[in-house]
Amino acid sequence: MASAAAMEKMQLRRSYQNLWHSDLLGSIKKDTPYCCFAVLCPPCVSYILRKRALYNDMSRYVCCAGYMPCSGRCYESSCPEVCLGTEVFCCFGNSVASTRFLLQDEFNIQTTRCDNFIIGFMICLQQVACIFSIVACIVGSDELREASQILNLLADLVYCTVCACMQTQHKIELDKRDGVFGPQPMAVPPVQQMSRLDQQYPPTVGYPPPHDAYGQPYGYPPPQAHGYPPPSQGYPPPSQGYPPAYPPPGYSR
Repeated sequence: MASAAAMEKMQLRRSYQNLWHSDLLGSIKKDTPYCCFAVLCPPCVSYILRKRALYNDMSRYVCCAGYMPCSGRCYESSCPEVCLGTEVFCCFGNSVASTRFLLQDEFNIQTTRCDNFIIGFMICLQQVACIFSIVACIVGSDELREASQILNLLADLVYCTVCACMQTQHKIELDKRDGVFGPQPMAVPPVQQMSRLDQQYPPTVGYPPPHDAYGQPYGYPPPQAHGYPPPSQGYPPPSQGYPPAYPPPGYSR
């Protein structure tokens, strides 16, 4: 059931239409100092970004943002700051990925092919380095051992670089959300929209749907006055001189 739900969420993410404010390759140019900070102290940056993604409200915190089997089972509500600190230090990769999923699900952000290629290359390089290390231990060859060490070093270098660029990308997106690139920050969404496990449809936080003249989303019939049936054929509609029996939904005085 868990794997089926995860696959369903992955399929849902493919329908997202919005893009990151900056892709992985461009995040270094967008905010070079922050990218260097993410290289030097990645767990601290992961902690800061997750807290910002939760609108600095730690009562919203769930381990790995609700994307892992352990989420909600670690007594996070009793001490969320300690749990988040443990997550970013012990499960750094999952913490970065969870913040990424959190932002994508909140703002309907898709992952570009270039970003997918970079992330996939990083994962494949780590797997190849691990295989070479296992083979070197079994065979006992000095050449294979040196090759595995070089591959491990290269894999670690790529991993640190990609994670730093990814966290810088998240920071730029949060700056966009909080109004750094515009005059008005976006409103804080309800708590239930922050968890991917409770989602069934893409949210509309920050991207509201168009409304008609009655203040309702398209596809909904206009409201009727209390006590009056809808106008039928053969009966003219009420004259324009009479106001409606009550203000339509969405109308603010």
